Amino acid sequence: MLTQKAIRCLWAAAAILLLAGCAQPGESQKIDERQTDNRLQVVASTTIVADVVHNVAGELVDLQVLVPAGVDEHSFQYTPEDVTRVADADLVFINGAGLEEFMTPLMENAGQGARLVSLSDDIALLEAKELDEQDESEAPGTDDGHGYEQGDPHVWTDPNNVALWTETIASAMSELDPQHADQYRANAARYQQSLQELDGWIEQQAAQIPAANRLLISDHRVFTYFAERYAFQQAGIIPNYSTVAEAAAQELAALEDTIRQLSVKAIFVGNTVNPNLAQRVAADTGVDLVTIYTGSLSEGEPAGTYLDYMRYNVQAIVQALK
Repeated sequence: MLTQKAIRCLWAAAAILLLAGCAQPGESQKIDERQTDNRLQVVASTTIVADVVHNVAGELVDLQVLVPAGVDEHSFQYTPEDVTRVADADLVFINGAGLEEFMTPLMENAGQGARLVSLSDDIALLEAKELDEQDESEAPGTDDGHGYEQGDPHVWTDPNNVALWTETIASAMSELDPQHADQYRANAARYQQSLQELDGWIEQQAAQIPAANRLLISDHRVFTYFAERYAFQQAGIIPNYSTVAEAAAQELAALEDTIRQLSVKAIFVGNTVNPNLAQRVAADTGVDLVTIYTGSLSEGEPAGTYLDYMRYNVQAIVQALK
């Protein structure tokens, strides 16, 4: 006959087995990870911003991105899950300069817990401009539907601006996580070296294009900083169907006339926008239509990182214009 002590031991063993059977695979590990993960909770607005943050922070932070790869930041609609992400974050990094219009209502809904860091605050913004010799009021296709009041926000098309981003990122994270400050700054310095090498490579690639061919026609005013750095000119903008108003027939006609008169060799269209209008202009003028990446990285190849994104676009531009 079993003693009372033995019976109590059997009941205890059964309870342990029952609890183990109810637990989901890996659940105890997840609980342990949540209890021991004291990393900064960081949110980035776009995949481009997120990749730069990752290069500075590495695995020292828990990093999430709001706008998924392949999604136009101008048409992005945040979700309740995004509000929760921002509300739980320690830091939120954005490009700034008016690019992420969705961030104002998102931050209001999330509350004031997270620190918002605009990476473009210390960058001298350029005015979005067309050909130097053209008056903007007369230039064809100057309106892409985004009236940026502060200046052109597409600062990342010049790697030297992204190098400035890394300093801002390292500084912000060092303030909240001082024990890893040296590592953040070392990572930033290492990545800045890669950006410097990228800048030199782009100059070498651009040198293959005759000066007369360095004319950029695109569906979005994204090349201002790229053109300024590498001696290109933005010859016109093709409004796309995601903008506030569709292009008037006379505006398209003027743009097509400019393409013919200047012997423009290619039209560049972003991968996140409706290409129908650009396809029409390319067909009317007989020039090549080239797809590039604008406000988003790709999922994996060929533009899964910022460095790959820039290399892909530059190679596409050089191949089309040289």
